[in-house]
Amino acid sequence: MASPIRKPTEAELSLLTILWEIGPATVRQVHQAHNDTLPEDQHIGYTTVLKILQIMHEKSLVLRDERQRAHIYVPSESAVQTQSSLVKDLVQKAFNGSLSQLVMRAIGNSTNANEISDIRSMLDELEQTQETVR
Repeated sequence: MASPIRKPTEAELSLLTILWEIGPATVRQVHQAHNDTLPEDQHIGYTTVLKILQIMHEKSLVLRDERQRAHIYVPSESAVQTQSSLVKDLVQKAFNGSLSQLVMRAIGNSTNANEISDIRSMLDELEQTQETVR
């Protein structure tokens, strides 16, 4: 039986992003990095970060190394794996399984010529890769 998709909450995702950027870290390091990225009125406390990381460990979103006094946390999946899982879930729920509808909505909301050019380049690369595989 396949394991259920473990979807991180917004708060959990913000801590995962920090762990993906800085690598394995203690609660104190995650707390400091989190508060360094936000305005002072949005800072959260050490115990809040600790509790979120504990919940994330229970959900298997992070692994915890308990060999040292200060536990070390590391994401259980890469950023790409987590993002892919979240996109797959979004496509199923909001776009009735249609990836093209998601892409069209995303492109339709883009007014930036550079982004459209980047998307066109990515599509060209994808086509070339698929032709090479055939």
